[in-house]
Amino acid sequence: MTDTFDRAALLAELKRDEGERFKPYFDTVGKITIGVGRNLTDGGISQSECEMLLHNDIQNTLRWLDRHLPWWRTLDAVRQRVLINMAFNLGGHLLTLVHTLAATQRNNYATAANEMLASKWANQVGARALRLANMMRTGKI
Repeated sequence: MTDTFDRAALLAELKRDEGERFKPYFDTVGKITIGVGRNLTDGGISQSECEMLLHNDIQNTLRWLDRHLPWWRTLDAVRQRVLINMAFNLGGHLLTLVHTLAATQRNNYATAANEMLASKWANQVGARALRLANMMRTGKI
C-alpha cells in the first residue's frame, strides 16, 4: 500500500509540534524522551536503532583516535581494537592514561598492559580491563 499523505509536510509538522531534541529530556508527563517525541521510558529503541547508534559511535571513536592519537593506526589489528574499546568507554579520559599510551606508542606492550591494570579505569571495568590488558600484552584475542 502506498502512502497518500505528504511525508515531507508531516515531518515538518511533527518537528514543529513535538520539537527536535538531540539529548534526552523529560516530557510534560515525566517520560524520558529524545529526538522528535520518542518516548524512551515506554518504548525504548529497536535492535536496528541500537545497531545504528553503535555504528555511529564507533565511527566517532575512530575519528577521535585519528585526531588525538594518530599513531594508533600503526598498531596491529588486536592492539588497535584495544585502543578503540578503551576510547569508546573512556572518551577523552583515555588521554589521562599517559603511561599506558606512551608504552603502547613505544610498542612496549607488557608495560602498557601493566599500566592499564594499575589504573582507576581497571577497577571500574573489572573483567573488561583484564581481557583488554591481555590482548595488549599478547596481541592475541
